[in-house]
Amino acid sequence: MKKTKQTKNSLTKRKASVSERTAQILFTICASCTILAVASITLYLVTNGMPALFEVGITELLFGTVWKPAAADPQFGIGYVILTSMVGTTLAVLLGVPIGVLTGIFLAEVAPKRLAAIVKPAVELLAGIPSVIYGLLGVMILNPLMYKLELALFKDSATHQFTGGANLLSAVLVLAIMILPTVINMSETALRAVDPKLKSASMALGASHMETIFKVLLPAARSGIIAGVVLGIGRALGEAMAITLVSGSSVNLPLPFNSVRFLTTAIVSEMGYASDLHRQVLFTIGLVLFVFIMGINILLERAMKRRAVR
Repeated sequence: MKKTKQTKNSLTKRKASVSERTAQILFTICASCTILAVASITLYLVTNGMPALFEVGITELLFGTVWKPAAADPQFGIGYVILTSMVGTTLAVLLGVPIGVLTGIFLAEVAPKRLAAIVKPAVELLAGIPSVIYGLLGVMILNPLMYKLELALFKDSATHQFTGGANLLSAVLVLAIMILPTVINMSETALRAVDPKLKSASMALGASHMETIFKVLLPAARSGIIAGVVLGIGRALGEAMAITLVSGSSVNLPLPFNSVRFLTTAIVSEMGYASDLHRQVLFTIGLVLFVFIMGINILLERAMKRRAVR
């Protein structure tokens, strides 16, 4: 009997070890595929984007403000395009993140269960709407409103170039709406993951519900909320279709009522017919966009680690 039990135990351990090794190998393969994908994308962008930097000139390409790729003497300055992406994304984040975080707080801590059961699916529905639909709604609803505002503000101006409502302000509003679902869901999830004992301890010490939310729960959920902000920034920087429809897609200084072009819209607008050096410059724009997103992720990750150490 003892030998039989020992044999069964040894077989069970062997099966467990085999399954664990198999799972470990599978996980390693999946992780390796992810690393390989990132490395392949990076290598492809570098090999296709770097030649234009040296042919056009780093200063002229990155800091030039004239974009005339089809002229007899072509010029490939993307300074305004880079600045537009930076300004537009920053404004969209400044507008969308506070609304998203506060909505996440509302769903996690304030809203009655019945109301939360209604609002939550609506937020998830926003996340599932294709970006082109946001763009179409912007063209049909937002741009006419912006055009009326533009006419009211610049009716006596002799120098303003009217955009029909397709301008930076419209693009920022659409981007802010598009990042809301990501920020809301991540904020709510992070707040719900906080140990309930922290809330109970704060309330037991005499803190009000709002004081507990803003002084205890939010700091405890900071890492998850910042992860949502990072994803929101990535969504804003990488959005193309909706912005193409509402921004006007013209290379200008990023002022609120100017038609502008983002990094993504520059690629989408011209990749279909670009060739030779023009095409290489578009790959360079993709490389710049990739560097921006990677840089933001690295900076925010380091900032989070420094705060954790403190």
